[in-house]
Amino acid sequence: MEDVKVGRRFFLKSGGAAAAVASSVVIPIHNANAATPANPALGSTTALAYPAVAVGKVKGMPVNEAVSFNYPDDSSMCYAIKMGVPVAGGVGPDSDIVAYSAMCTHMGCPIQYDGGSRTFKCGCHFSIFDPEQHGQMVCGQATENLPVIKLSYDAKTDTVHAVGVDGLIYGRQSNIL
Repeated sequence: MEDVKVGRRFFLKSGGAAAAVASSVVIPIHNANAATPANPALGSTTALAYPAVAVGKVKGMPVNEAVSFNYPDDSSMCYAIKMGVPVAGGVGPDSDIVAYSAMCTHMGCPIQYDGGSRTFKCGCHFSIFDPEQHGQMVCGQATENLPVIKLSYDAKTDTVHAVGVDGLIYGRQSNIL
């Protein structure tokens, strides 16, 4: 047999084409988090059974002041605020009541509500969160928004209830202990 000489340019061109073809081949990979018959709870709904806890009567809530309560258990402090203006995701007769976890998403320090600036502030590392924008992180060390405490309003009793959590409370693997 005769030796075939391959030039460097031809070798690089054909090697690049082979790499492009190989990288375009789709290989199915099993996603452990996907909903399967063996694990249907990981589909589009949550499997956590959150308790319904009364936060307070709407008529008794002061405007633009944080009302503290514990949710979903006694180890997790939260704040509910009657903003005084309709807010996206707000409940109550004026759609102005929202609630959030009272722990900063950066390192779990307690946050405080500042009525003057209408923001939550973390005294440890100076993160700021906006309660009128779903607890959005405005600035600071935090990289995630505050967990939203889902609320419901019962017009018959004028009571706001905490009924769930949207987001993971700092330091937990599951919001329900």
